[in-house]
Formats: sequence, C-alpha cells, structure tokens
Amino acid sequence: MPSATTTTTTSRRASAAPVRQGRTPAPGLFLTLLAVCSAVTAANIYLAAPLLSLMARDFGSAPSALAWIASVAQLGYAVGLLFFAPLGDSANRRRLVAGLTVVTALSLTASAAAPGAAALAVAMFVASAATVIPQLLVPLVAERAPADRRARHVAAVIAGLFIGIVAARVLGGIAGQAFGWRWVFAGAALLTLVLGLATAVVLPSQQRREGPLFAGLAALPSVLRRSPDLWRACVRQAGMFGAWSALWTSLALLLTGPVYGLSTATAGLFGLFGLTASAVAPLAGGLVDRFGAARVVRSAYLLAAVTVPLFWLGGHALGALFAAAILIHAALVASHVANQTLALTATSTPATANTAYVVAGFTGGAAASALAGTAFSHFGWGGVCAVAGLWLVLGWGVTWSRR
Repeated sequence: MPSATTTTTTSRRASAAPVRQGRTPAPGLFLTLLAVCSAVTAANIYLAAPLLSLMARDFGSAPSALAWIASVAQLGYAVGLLFFAPLGDSANRRRLVAGLTVVTALSLTASAAAPGAAALAVAMFVASAATVIPQLLVPLVAERAPADRRARHVAAVIAGLFIGIVAARVLGGIAGQAFGWRWVFAGAALLTLVLGLATAVVLPSQQRREGPLFAGLAALPSVLRRSPDLWRACVRQAGMFGAWSALWTSLALLLTGPVYGLSTATAGLFGLFGLTASAVAPLAGGLVDRFGAARVVRSAYLLAAVTVPLFWLGGHALGALFAAAILIHAALVASHVANQTLALTATSTPATANTAYVVAGFTGGAAASALAGTAFSHFGWGGVCAVAGLWLVLGWGVTWSRR
C-alpha cells in the first residue's frame, strides 16, 4: 500500500500537472506502443558495441582503436538526460518527442554514411543525446496510470527498454555480419522515425507551464534536498546498477580469458540473459503495487548479495555463472522498477526527479565499471566481485544510516 506521504505527494502532483487535451488510443495499445518505442530508441545507444570489428575493418584500423566510440554514445546519452529529460515537466511532450525523433533519425543516417571514425563519433554523440525518449515516456506513464497499477505500467515500459538493449547487442551483431554495419544504422534510423513519430501523434497534448525552459535542470539539487525518498531511490539504484555494471562489463574478460577461452561471439550470447528483464519487470511491478517499493528494493538487494559469491564461484564453474547472470538481472530490474516508481511519485516534478534518478544510476554504473576494469587487471575476477560487493554495501549502507 502507498504511504501517506506518497499519497499526499501524488495528489500534489495531480493538482500541479498541466492541462491535457486530445484523445489517446486504448490503454493497452497506448502502453504497448510506448514500450516498443522505448525498446527501439534505447537500442540506439548500444548499436556501436557489437559492430566495432566491422567498423574497424571498413576504416582500416584495429577494433581496439575504435572502442572509444561506444563510450562516446554513453557520454551523449548522459548529456541528453541532463538537458532534455527535465523538459518533460515544462515542454509539450508531443512536440518534444517528435523533435527528438527527427534529430535521432537524421543523426543515425549520418552515422550510416560516416566516412571515418571522427564523423561517426560526432553523429553517434548527437543521436545518443537525442534518444532519451524513454525517459520522457516513463514519467508520463506513471502520471496517467491508476494508483493501484502504477508500478505495473512503469514496469511494462522498463521491460521494453531492457529488451531494446539486449536486441542491440545480439541482433545488431547478427544483422551487421549479414548486411554490413552501415545498414544496421540505416535500419535503426527508419525504425526510430516511424515509431517515434507514431508515439508523438498519440501522446496527449499539454499546456506548457510558465518558467524558464531549463528550469528543471537548475532545480535538480533542490529537488533532491527536499525529497528524502527521491534521494534514497537515487543512491540505492546507483549501488545496484554499479554492482551489475562491474560484473557485466568485466564478464567478457573472464569468458574470453584463459579460464574459459570462449570466442567473442560466443561470449556475446551471454547478453541474452538480459531477457530476464522482460519476465521480471511485470512481476516486480505487481509486487510494488501490492507491498510497496521499499520492501521490493530490500528483497532485490538481498538477491544481489547472493549473486556476488555466485559470480565468484563462476570464475571456475560455468553453471554458477549461468545462475548468477539470471539472478543479477532479476535483482537489477526489480530494484529499478521499485526505485523508479518511488522517484516518479516523490515530487511534483516527475520528469526532473526522473532525471536525477537516471543520472545517479548511470554515474554509479560508470564509476563501478571503471574501478572493476582496474581491479581485474590487478586482482583478477575476484577483484571484480569485490567491487560489486562494495557498491552494494555503499548503496544500502549510506541510505540506511540516513533513514
């Protein structure tokens, strides 16, 4: 059951929300379209990773020399989150989604035609910065959903987002091998344009709030200070996402190393474990609606704590690695659904709060990934597991001490 604080805050949000006009399709169809749009647009951020070897061959360089392009995409997404995601509280979402869709599609087309690595990096940066559409749709879904089914509706969009990430890593590599990497970007541009504009058409029209355009960005620090629930959700998800990132980004080093000696293509199939999200997200949404976000996050942290020693055992036992890969995705998605639902209902500015939440998680993941790489170089797979455990302890311990 929602707490009194959450109920009061939700009422406050409803009174402050802009007036909506226009007609939308049936709720089920509307939610499905938003989930599919989130999947396609989220995939754009990760398109480059499985195609690096093909790009390197085309540009006449080594794959390691182009690895930085994947990081450029992540940086572009972070910039887009800071500048565009808070606009959901002040701008007309229909126009904003349409505009970002066109920019993303044009940038992906430019990526497909890039004559060299520098031009590709610039186009990927712009495309990733503009493809923050899912983080504009999630607050809208939470805002429109019935209170007793809010987390389940949010979970549906989150499931689409994770499926898009998996599809980019797995299907992107297969399509690139069959048709060439440029056609992958061209196809992504077409899919983004069609689904993005279709989504923009059915979004409710909004009356813009008064105030500066980037007021949401400037308000981020004060929003965090005023809402302990939002602050707690941000820190706990930073800890969870950091633990997942440390393990998942270093896993290829273990699988392709002397212990297992797998090929890069075979190791990449581990990305299919991300499909766990599509099954766990709706279940987690139902549990949040029934038992509350705090209990689900606590259970997710306990599950993640179990996976750390399992991953350590997986350093020499493939079966333990399979089990750990499934469980860590379940813990990550359950925590994400619960924490994001809490973040979206904690203030009267859900888009700004969502920006703080996503940026916090992204920052925790990036820092843990960087530290895990160093730990693997000096201490091996055990060092990576230690980093993951440390992030879980920090994520829970810091918030527990400030209850």
